This record gives sequence, structure tokens and C-alpha cells, in this order.
Amino acid sequence: MKRITIDPITRLEGHGKITIFLDDRGDVANAYFQVPEFRGFEAFCEGRPVEEMPRITQRICGVCPMAHHMAAAKAADAVFGVEPPPAALRIRELAYSAFVSGDHATHFYVLAGPDFIVGPEADPAERSILGVIGQVGMTMGRRVIQHLQETHEVVALLGGRFVHPVMALPGGVSKAVTAEMQTRLQEIGEDLVEFGLFSLDLWRQTVLGNPAYREMIESEAYLHRTHSMGLVDADNRLNFYDGNVRVVDVEGYEMARYAPQEYRDYVAERVEPWSYVKLPYLKQIGWRGLEDGMESGVYRATPLGRLNAAEGMATPRAQEAYEEYLEAMGGKPVHATLATHWARLVELLYAGERMLELARHPELTDPHVRVIPDGIVGEGVGTVEAPRGTLTHHYITDERGIITRANLIVGTTNNHAAICMSIKKAAQSLIGGGRPVTQGLLNKVEMAFRAYDPCFACATHALPGEMPLEIRIYDHEGQLQTQLQRHTESTGPHARYEERLS
Repeated sequence: MKRITIDPITRLEGHGKITIFLDDRGDVANAYFQVPEFRGFEAFCEGRPVEEMPRITQRICGVCPMAHHMAAAKAADAVFGVEPPPAALRIRELAYSAFVSGDHATHFYVLAGPDFIVGPEADPAERSILGVIGQVGMTMGRRVIQHLQETHEVVALLGGRFVHPVMALPGGVSKAVTAEMQTRLQEIGEDLVEFGLFSLDLWRQTVLGNPAYREMIESEAYLHRTHSMGLVDADNRLNFYDGNVRVVDVEGYEMARYAPQEYRDYVAERVEPWSYVKLPYLKQIGWRGLEDGMESGVYRATPLGRLNAAEGMATPRAQEAYEEYLEAMGGKPVHATLATHWARLVELLYAGERMLELARHPELTDPHVRVIPDGIVGEGVGTVEAPRGTLTHHYITDERGIITRANLIVGTTNNHAAICMSIKKAAQSLIGGGRPVTQGLLNKVEMAFRAYDPCFACATHALPGEMPLEIRIYDHEGQLQTQLQRHTESTGPHARYEERLS
């Protein structure tokens, strides 16, 4: 059996590889997506004061530190049983909206954009941000860079620095917004809205105006019928910072709606020996393997999944873009994986509009921005919508607020099963039938995971006390001599190893 390995996969955060096995006819017999790195941040958190979590957990990732900062702060609020003042909540959500806008733009223009703007068959050296600028021109390129600078400015202005901010504290935020700051935030908010509209126009011209791209988006090669998850407000409209988690089934009907602290009643996690990333699934259905359809517990929590789970957008222009998207894709729910990029741009516009709304709020400059905790509950859950999916931090502490147990379910982890299935289906659809295996063809397989905007530095965790581990030892001639495996059914110091000698 012939094997094709894409190692490393490109234009993502973290490390991973794809291994494709071909049968004697040259068709794809199977395809595996593997994440070989391990971080294990839950274990790092144990023994730490819970108030340190908003600063510590954001070090998981330099791409989405604000998401972990906010989820950790919300969980710490719950541990201390304290509700931040209204001005603090506005500041948090305003900064978070700007962060999402910048993160979505980074993915579209730097990571995914080259596939569409430059072309999936282009030379790999040209599939980059420089290739994008070469296609759209320096003026548009400068506009993208300006947008990223402005979103970073918002985070730095409110959070002290644009990477690893020190803004959110248990019970509120570290500083209030001045009138001068509010003026600047409004200016940036207006720019963010304009940039969202600009990006959607670019999508219409570059992607929707290209019949070959439309065919790719709508093809079976990139289609998976899964359940969908996302955070919604009281009216079931999308919200990145707060609300309840809503799950709709394959046909778009609501199957669950729960408060973040109830997540364990709805989501379970599975470990497989071939990856360090867990496989969450819907508990009420159960694990049926890497399958889609109504009887499978697999779900997606991507921008595609969020727009499926929501019943609308909370801002006017984003609502118009949402309706245009749904009409063009044939209505809800949308299951075309590559349409995730379009959904992401709808969210980019929403993030800009929401930031501008908050920047214009007359009470944004209220100096009362923190309630000092005076008690402790001992357990808390914080959930936000990270750009890559629903992010949950769960902390259990002792009576002093020292963490005794932590669990994190990050955006990419939610989507791990769907990513595996998408890669396999794309490989089976695109490779075989006598077609030569080219770089462009392999890039189209990578496009199946790239739509999820995966972040594997965040996602590499294992269930508490369990870590599947495999070590292979080769001699100087490259021959396998010893293989050690630790199985996941045993835990802690009693984990069972199996040794295989060649």
C-alpha cells in the first residue's frame, strides 16, 4: 500500500501532518490527520491561584491570547461569585470584538486567502500574504495591514499590550476608559466596519465571481452534514462574549440550549491513541466514530457552525450579509466546509459593528470598573466564542482559590473530529482515478482543514491523568528496534506500557 505524507501541513498555528494511504489502484483507502505535539496546559494550572489564570492561560497561544484571557477571567468571576460592573463588561466585550475582527482578518488574508486570491494550484512560494498583495495591489495590502494595526491598538489601549493583555481581572478590568480613549475607539470602530464591508466585497468579486471556486465550495468533496454549536444571546442571535450555548442538529432544529456551566451535561470528550487532541462529541447522542449525519455525535463550532446555530445577527449590516450568505448557499443549515470562509467574513463585519456600538455607549467611560471579590464559591466556568470555536475554561479550587483541577475545551478541539473527516473525504474525492498527485492537489486536501482555522497549540490536551504516548527507537540504519506505547485506558502512575521489539 502506497503512502503519501503531508508533513508539516501549512498555514495554521501549531504542528500537524496528514498521512494518506493508497490502495493498489491508486485510490485513497484511508487518510489520517495527526497532531504530534503535546502541551497539557491543564496540568500547568494546578496549584496556581485562580486570579492568575487570565494571565497564564493566554500563553497557550500567541494567535488567540485574548480568547483565553476572557474565558479565564469569566471563570475566575464565577469562582469568586462576583459580577463585574456594566462598564467593565462593555470594555471586555469591546476589546474582544476588536480582537475577533483582527484574528478573522489574519486568517482570511494570510492563511486562507492565498488559496482563493492567488489560487490553489499556484506555486507554493506565491501562496502567501505577499502573493495576496501582488494580486489585490499595494493599496489594498496597506489597508489590510492598517486594519491589523488598529485592532492591535484597541487591545493595547484597553489591555496594556496587544499580545498577552493584562486587562481582565476577577470582578472587572484593570482600568477605565477616558473620554479621549473613547474618541479614538469610535474612530477605529468606524474603520473596522468599513473593512468588514470591503472584505465581503472582495469575497464577492474574487470567489463568488469565479465559477470554479463556486463549484469547489458546493462540491461533495468539501461537504459534511454535522450538528452545529455556537454562543447566542437571549434572542438566539450570535454573541462572541456572553450568552448560552445553542446546538442545532443536521437539519437545523434546536437540540440543546444550555448555560456554560452545564457543559458537562451536553459535551463529552474522547481520547484516541493516534493524536494528542481530544475528540469532543454530543453526550445525548454518543460517540459513533468519525461519521457525520443525524445519528453521529460529531458537531462543528466554527463560524459556519455558529451561523447555523444562531437565528440572526445582532447588528444591521451583519444581518444583511448573513441573509445574503444564506440565500446564496440555499438556506440553513449550511454544511459546505469551504463556506466557512464566507461565514467568517460575516462575523468580521459583525465584530466591527459590535465594537462601534460599544465604543459609542454613553456610559463606557464610567470609572466604576471593578468589584473586589470578598468571598469564594470554589468552582467556575467561563465560555466565549474564540475565532475557531466555542472556548470553555473550567476551574475547581480549594477554599483559598488555589486550582485543584482545570479543564479546557478549546475551539479547535471542538472541531477535531470534523477536521479528520473533512481531510479524509477531500482526499478520497480528489486523489485517485488515475489522476497525478500534484502539489496543487495536495494543497486542495489541506484546504479542507484550513477552513477550520485550526490552532493546535491550544488544542493539544488529554483527559486528566490520561495521555496516549508512542515512542519509536530506530538504529543508525533507520531500522525500527523498539516501540513503546502507553495506552489510554489506564491512568496516572498505573498507566500500562506495551513494548514491541522488531
